[in-house]
Amino acid sequence: MDKTPLTRKIEKTISPMAETMGYEIVRVLMVGIGSGKPTLQIMAERPDGTMNLDDCSRLSQAVSAILDVENVMDEAYYLEVSSPGIDRPLTRLKDFDRYKGLEARVEIEPGIDGRKKFKGRLLGVEKDVAVSLKTEEGDVYSLPFEHIQKAKLTLNDELLKAAQQKKG
Repeated sequence: MDKTPLTRKIEKTISPMAETMGYEIVRVLMVGIGSGKPTLQIMAERPDGTMNLDDCSRLSQAVSAILDVENVMDEAYYLEVSSPGIDRPLTRLKDFDRYKGLEARVEIEPGIDGRKKFKGRLLGVEKDVAVSLKTEEGDVYSLPFEHIQKAKLTLNDELLKAAQQKKG
């Protein structure tokens, strides 16, 4: 899922520090490579799914410091730390269980029966290796987690309602 050797190294470097601060790393992504100064995007959250501006600022300062000390980056970069947002990416197996019952879009490689893109309701995780999803047509697919290239919750009224209930 969008992981390169560099983003894996960055995630491995910053995750223990983030966890001691009370955060979980959701995604590490490098964008704009080869176009001047790249941007390192880090999505994080607290175990309860929250992440406010102060949290982003604290984590940003800590990430910047550890990446400088560990000399992980060879070139200058911009750093962005954010929350996953309401229509968040699903990057960890536990995300698929946590958001069971909600609608998501999932892309896999290689495909199943020639199909690579799926949209449907998350049914959860199967034996810690696959994600179960029921499409709008009523078909149920078992998508191997290792084949998932991209997955994201679908922004719809149901997701907005679930987010409001979580707040209230």
